[in-house]
Amino acid sequence: MLRWIALILIALLIGLQIKLWVGDGGMRDLRAIRARVAEQQAQNAKLKQRNDALHADVEDLKHGQDAVEARARSQLGLIKPGEVFYQVVNTPAGSASAAAPASTSPASASSSH
Repeated sequence: MLRWIALILIALLIGLQIKLWVGDGGMRDLRAIRARVAEQQAQNAKLKQRNDALHADVEDLKHGQDAVEARARSQLGLIKPGEVFYQVVNTPAGSASAAAPASTSPASASSSH
C-alpha cells in the first residue's frame, strides 16, 4: 500500500514538473514574456530619448531667438535684410560625364585633322 502511494506521488510530481516547464503559464512562457519586456524597455528608452530631444527643441523655440532664426534659415531659406544668399547646386555624376564628352569631341576631332 505504501508503495502505491509513493508511485502516485512520484507520478503527480512528474506531472506537475512537466506542467511547470512546458505548460501554459510555465517557464517557457515566462522566458518569452521576459524577452518581450526587455524589447519593450529598449523601445521605451529610444522613445524617451526622442521625446527629450523634442522637448529641448520646444523649449529652445519658446525661449531662444537663436533657435527660431536657425530654423527659419535652414528649413525656410529665409535671410536677413542686407545678406546675400548663395545656393550651391551639385550636378549629378551621370549628367556631368555625359555632357562633357559631347562638348569636347568636336574640338578634339577638328584638332586631330
